[in-house]
Amino acid sequence: MLEQPVVRLDRVDDNSLMRTFTLEYWQDSRWYVGRLKEVPGVMSQGETVAELEDNIRDAYHLMTEVDPAPVANTLTREIEL
Repeated sequence: MLEQPVVRLDRVDDNSLMRTFTLEYWQDSRWYVGRLKEVPGVMSQGETVAELEDNIRDAYHLMTEVDPAPVANTLTREIEL
């Protein structure tokens, strides 16, 4: 069984505090695939565990951006769920 490393997610700006999460990961063919146990929806992959950790940090930061950069010609609408 693979060990579950703790991943530190450091931000260089003053708007976020450093957080530590548990990276749960497994090997699928030649890829390491993982998720942050404490943050649903943050998943990524990498060819090495180090690359997976870098990619999971990027995924976390993208998922938690307060004001993501707008995409040209983006439309919005409210829907009921």
